[in-house]
Amino acid sequence: MSIQQIINHLKKSKRILLASHIHPDGDAIGALISLGLALQESKKKVRVFNESPIPAVYQFLPSLHLINQTVGDISEYDTAIILDCSDLHRIGEEAAAVSKIPVIINIDHHTTNTRFGNLQYIDPAASSTSEMIYRLLSAMDNVTIDKGMAYSIYTGIMADTGSFRFANTTPEAFEISHKMVQLGANPHKVAHHVYETISLNRIKLLNMLFDSIELSHNGKLSIMTLTQNMLQTTGTMLEDVNGLINYAKQIENVKLAALLFERKRRPGKNYGSHFHVSLRSDGAVNVAAIATSFGGGGHKNAAGFDIQATLPDLKRTIFYFSGNL
Repeated sequence: MSIQQIINHLKKSKRILLASHIHPDGDAIGALISLGLALQESKKKVRVFNESPIPAVYQFLPSLHLINQTVGDISEYDTAIILDCSDLHRIGEEAAAVSKIPVIINIDHHTTNTRFGNLQYIDPAASSTSEMIYRLLSAMDNVTIDKGMAYSIYTGIMADTGSFRFANTTPEAFEISHKMVQLGANPHKVAHHVYETISLNRIKLLNMLFDSIELSHNGKLSIMTLTQNMLQTTGTMLEDVNGLINYAKQIENVKLAALLFERKRRPGKNYGSHFHVSLRSDGAVNVAAIATSFGGGGHKNAAGFDIQATLPDLKRTIFYFSGNL
């Protein structure tokens, strides 16, 4: 699917719902805001939606107020644009309702994307979905990328490349980031908010998380556990847990890291708890393949999935993969 086909459809569209995945990271937020601003500039009626609260570290972004936690009246929309989601269900509880919107546009860079929707723009070689949104905006003849869009695109690229440290950092990612800085995005301001600002509650949570770390017998797999009790004890907000898995990944000799994040118990489920499992690899194992086998998805070195299980059973399942390291 070409960018131009999407642009041609958007020119005819009247009311657009723009959504990204639950528990959004910097890329999902950056893509949402930048495209939302661009569609507004194009005189479109657009509602920007994310089910989850926005993490505190991204509250500095201009026009964050655009993002709503409700979808509004589904019958009003002729188009939905789903960003940074390998599957439609990743937007959360409104997925079934959103699926009824006449035209769904799927814009994503995950290798595990299911190719859902009527129109797709998918590029696993892109550093981020924000990079892809930059390409889209650059091709729209009625949009000029302004300072607000530049901040959002720069932040999305920086976040998904781990501040330009990860293997998905491409020459194009640097080139686009350079252009966004020229348009007004301040790298120091973004880095300060995303990496250098931390609450006392998060520090308390980190202490508990470090105590939870377990290593496999060969020392190549690490598991970190985050429970609801830890969140309640430290007073940490759910939206402030992004990036925690990186601490488990940075342990010497670790090739595969897992964060077992206990969600609130699902109604009607009597067995175990609902966990979100985040996986990170140094390249020794394709974690996207692991996540896909459990109904999740992601990239070769960063992926995740949801599962209903007891904590002991889940740990045994994850530790099994240490035998391949």
